Amino acid sequence: MKIITKTTDLAEFCTECAKHDYVTVDTEFLRERTYYSKLCLIQMAYPGQGDENAVLIDPLSDDLSLAPLYELFEDESVVKVFHAARQDLEIFFVDKGIIPNPLFDTQVAAMVCGYGEQAGYETLVRKIADAPLDKSSRFTDWSTRPLSDKQKVYALGDVTHLRVIYEHLKRNLDKSNRHAWVQEELGILTNPGTYIVEPDQAWKRVKTRNGSGKMLAYVRELARFREVHAKTKNIPRNRVYKDDALLELAATKPSSYDQLKKSRLLLRDARGGVIADGIINAVKQASQVAPEDYPKALPIRVKKQGNDGLSDLLRVLLKASAEKAGVASKLICNAADLDAIAGGERDLPAFKGWRNEVFGNDALKLCEGKIALSAHKDSVKIVPV
Repeated sequence: MKIITKTTDLAEFCTECAKHDYVTVDTEFLRERTYYSKLCLIQMAYPGQGDENAVLIDPLSDDLSLAPLYELFEDESVVKVFHAARQDLEIFFVDKGIIPNPLFDTQVAAMVCGYGEQAGYETLVRKIADAPLDKSSRFTDWSTRPLSDKQKVYALGDVTHLRVIYEHLKRNLDKSNRHAWVQEELGILTNPGTYIVEPDQAWKRVKTRNGSGKMLAYVRELARFREVHAKTKNIPRNRVYKDDALLELAATKPSSYDQLKKSRLLLRDARGGVIADGIINAVKQASQVAPEDYPKALPIRVKKQGNDGLSDLLRVLLKASAEKAGVASKLICNAADLDAIAGGERDLPAFKGWRNEVFGNDALKLCEGKIALSAHKDSVKIVPV
């Protein structure tokens, strides 16, 4: 079991990887006490059997630079295979501004290939690789050194089995001609905007029932300060103050330490010092916002009365369409969008690309009364009207 701790060894391994069609990649990291993920381990493998051609890369080593890895990530002749890649990609994007290209996510591909909603890695290992997977080391402290043998075995398993899973899913996609479907779904993962949170936009992550512009002005300024402070100190947002405390502050609008001390939800450390000053300043900034500059409340879908029956029919159609296509229904359309379709909305993902082919076109016909649904033995049939 090889552990790479030197740049020269990583460069040699990446040179070998570049000779192959794909490499599998996974990471282990910690984020419970930091704003940014702390990268603790990188696992990689190129085509082979068992632990053959698989390595562990120690990013905590003082003798290691990840430059050879980033060069491989930009090599368009080699597919970089991940499972549930979002958090892994965020780490590399934050560190170097790089998103591996081309990218393949086996979780997305598994949903396209009919393995259910957000198929977990353990499920795919069992169903496709026909192998057991010991997950007991999943929540261990990956920053400790040396790593235990159990940790090493667990970590390698995340990329060795992934080779079998990738090759199986790729063959499936080749037969069904659905590679384009997967690429369409990867658009969010490969978009740099997915990994950038602008402080001015941080308020949109806070769920509030009060949609008044004035209230939202206070939410915006308090969320902006929290985001900047958390980034600067590299601590989780909720270590500054949690969302419920933020909403309490937006409602009470404290302008002094004495008023801050009356907060029921604010952490003790936030009632004085830099955080307290930041809160008071954020409240002051919000109080000076002109009405025309108030944030606009995010649109909330209100389910229209009288459409429950149509929503139910659309759910039946979605289930039937998903089963026929062998695709996870959640990947095609979510519950909120089904209600929106029943309510008359048409500018939705369900009516675009492959989703329209699988479901959207029939959904529109159902809404217009051009087709009906009929029970036929154990399945649902579409009947022209």
